[in-house]
Amino acid sequence: MSSIKDFMGRMPLTVEAYWTLRGRNKPWSAHYELESLKEVLPGAVEDVLKHQRKAELPRKICVFATLHYWVEQAMLVALGLAGHGHQVSFAWLPYAEWDQEINIFDLRRQDLYTRHVLRPASKVMRIGSLLDPSLKTTPKPDLSPALKQIVDQVSDYDTQYTLQIEETDLSSPLYLLRQQRNAQAALAIHDWLRAEKPDLLVIPNGTILEMGVAYQVAKLLGIETVTFEFADQQERIWLAQNDEIMKHETTDLWESLGNQPLPEKARQAMMDLFAARKNAHLWGNFARQWQQNPVRGGASVRANMNLDERPLALLATNVLGDSLTLGRQRITDTMAEMIVGTIGYFMQHPELQLVVRVHPGELKNHGTSMIDVITQAYPQLPENIHIIRPEDKTNTYDLVEIADFGLVYTTTVGMEMAMSGLPVIVTGKTHYAGKGFTLDPQTWQEYEQMLDRVSQDPADNRLTEEQVEKAWLYAYLFFFEFSLPFPWHILWLHNDFINRPMSYVLSDEGLQKYGQTFAYLSGEPLNWTERGLARLDTLNPQEDARP
Repeated sequence: MSSIKDFMGRMPLTVEAYWTLRGRNKPWSAHYELESLKEVLPGAVEDVLKHQRKAELPRKICVFATLHYWVEQAMLVALGLAGHGHQVSFAWLPYAEWDQEINIFDLRRQDLYTRHVLRPASKVMRIGSLLDPSLKTTPKPDLSPALKQIVDQVSDYDTQYTLQIEETDLSSPLYLLRQQRNAQAALAIHDWLRAEKPDLLVIPNGTILEMGVAYQVAKLLGIETVTFEFADQQERIWLAQNDEIMKHETTDLWESLGNQPLPEKARQAMMDLFAARKNAHLWGNFARQWQQNPVRGGASVRANMNLDERPLALLATNVLGDSLTLGRQRITDTMAEMIVGTIGYFMQHPELQLVVRVHPGELKNHGTSMIDVITQAYPQLPENIHIIRPEDKTNTYDLVEIADFGLVYTTTVGMEMAMSGLPVIVTGKTHYAGKGFTLDPQTWQEYEQMLDRVSQDPADNRLTEEQVEKAWLYAYLFFFEFSLPFPWHILWLHNDFINRPMSYVLSDEGLQKYGQTFAYLSGEPLNWTERGLARLDTLNPQEDARP
């Protein structure tokens, strides 16, 4: 059936005829669906026409997305930018899955469906699919060396992210699929951007999939970029200018706002958030629990694990292939290599104890577990090394309470250990490293030297009061200031748009609340010094806290 559909899909006008005769009026049942957007888009476009603002410096902006949920989200971003007076062009690739083959007939059908849903937006912006150019290429398009390098790098990341691994088999079906799609996308995006000649490209994520390709192609062409993503806070967005947002580059934020005392209101907010994280509660507009079980107390955990008074290190892992680990190598080629090497160090030092807390997030994923990595390297471990499995009910913060020092790759647990005064050695490239409250080795030899020094006298290596204050200030800036006000979150997109329609976002009240974020999305330089502690005035920790 797939081969028949591929044949039909390559025949001119076959899919268009099917769409005209049946598809347009047939209820859409494919996994690729834009029905939420279809419901609100006509009214949103009319609101843009009615309430459109005049930009002081209007810019020519291209917006691109793939995957149906990102197409919905990015279209609303594009509408918001058009509503703020910018000249917008929107393009898409109509995929529902990034890791599954799809026959050409169904792919073109999804493309026609997308055109049908997005047609109302043509009143306020240029819209167009990038699928047709990609279908004209051969399975292995002839790429320039620069484009081939982009395609190979992004395809490598895509494979790691999907399979949750750190080393890619370049002959695997998934890698070859991603390489083919990314190559087709690279040529299409390259031609589109050269034709449009935009001032700016706005894209989700900017690291993986065709959106990662788009970011790299824009960079190659010297076009400014804004990449955006969403965490777990309602009405907040992360964005980066001329960078990949998932790198969480906070240097400018820290240099602008990191040299001040932590305001009392900010301290209270962090204390409440930290308490919620420890006790498996939700808090404020955060929509995720960081622990599944509340704290039981360090003494109870120490007794249950038969830990003694020898110096104790807590090694907190990331999930393999997580977007926060891609390209974050510093002293080893992979996180797994760092963890295996660290365990090897402690096997040679029985006078020390090590607890490896495998990330609970592995329970929601299907990739390689760090348990498997460790077991393969060390079928048997000595008594001074303890492994906490993802499903174990031990609360990570009980382990922090009894630890003498911490070891991490990039996980934010390292930042929180520093907030507790523990010396923390960070071995990967993470946003909070180099901010004055962590130990950041540049080589494996330097890492082992730090382990020697810290483990010999952990108490003497505890953070100073000034360093702990820095950790708390940085944590506040990251959790509360790094994200920006934004009306529509991808996780609650339909309800968010019903509650905050385009007419509201373009009103005087909406402009006061979200206008600056749309200015940053249009490329206005994000100046943290001028923003100051912008969210501080809106914090009311006691009212926000919820069980």
